[in-house]
Amino acid sequence: MKKEKGFTLIEMLIVLLVISVLLLITIPNVTKHNQGIQKKGCEGLINMVQAQATSYHIDNQEIPTMQDLKDNGYLRELPVCPNGNDVVISSTGEVSEVGS
Repeated sequence: MKKEKGFTLIEMLIVLLVISVLLLITIPNVTKHNQGIQKKGCEGLINMVQAQATSYHIDNQEIPTMQDLKDNGYLRELPVCPNGNDVVISSTGEVSEVGS
């Protein structure tokens, strides 16, 4: 019988074990960063809507609603944060997120 070169079953199991351990270490870190990314995305969206609300207020001398911003072309669609929360404008013109 020829001496065939290749990996043994034990070597393959060790490689699979190492890969599994690396995955177990990295998956929690990825999900933690995902939450931070969603938070930053929502903060950026709120800042953009606040700028549009201020622009509307300067143009029309009144505090807008979200529908006013959409109807008058300041926004293409009603914004929703990446985490699913709605963006609202208070009666004082302050833009914030509200949990759904």
